[in-house]
Amino acid sequence: MMSIQDQIVLITGASSGIGEAIARIFAAAGAKLILVARRQERLEQLADELHKFTSAVHLLPLDVCDRSSVESALTNLPDAWSSVDILINNAGLSRGLDKLHEGSFQDWEEMIDTNIKGLLYLTRLIVPGMVNRDRGHVVNLGSTAGHQTYPNGNVYCATKAAVRVISEGLKQDLLGTPVRVSCVDPGLVETEFSQVRFRGDTERAKQVYQGLTPLTPADVADVVFFCVTRPLHVNISEVLLMPTDQAGSMLFNRHG
Repeated sequence: MMSIQDQIVLITGASSGIGEAIARIFAAAGAKLILVARRQERLEQLADELHKFTSAVHLLPLDVCDRSSVESALTNLPDAWSSVDILINNAGLSRGLDKLHEGSFQDWEEMIDTNIKGLLYLTRLIVPGMVNRDRGHVVNLGSTAGHQTYPNGNVYCATKAAVRVISEGLKQDLLGTPVRVSCVDPGLVETEFSQVRFRGDTERAKQVYQGLTPLTPADVADVVFFCVTRPLHVNISEVLLMPTDQAGSMLFNRHG
């Protein structure tokens, strides 16, 4: 296993769920963390907890959809934090569950801006430095939804299919460099995801996971950590992971 001790790891969507779990596992391994999310208070709380593992935490409270803010934040990183070794594009969301011809323009734009454009902004700004330094790894968080469309998931599924295709294209473009690219595509993970999708409707969100055992954020973080700690000649291009109670985007074993 390759050590990531003192490597600089930038994680988007780090204030909760999968992003928070990734931050914890990487902190425990001695990485230096740049944590990106909109909620500064949550970032500060997480940083306080991570200090038992590492004092090397740098917070960037910003919205990945805001290109000018992303550009400003990344181009003005302190010298000690400017050479990002591992970029984890985790920020993403889903809004609504509507038929395409009844969908909300606002919901579509929010998903496209976060899941695709935010990922592209971070990648465009960070990967050139990796190429120049002859080292680096990009991990993009996709979804089973990017492999198999489900009813009323139209635009969300399209954004996650885009993440998969962008990851594949980036790896092709980086061929001949040592920079690695991985796409990790989870199925059902119990996070704030469904509450965000249904705009705080807790009861509706609970129904998504009812009668089955979903993945936890830590399960996904383990897979991300596995990808980046392989020997440098090994590139884990794509991982599709689901709970045992899931066999497709809409195929579940609900019991009890």
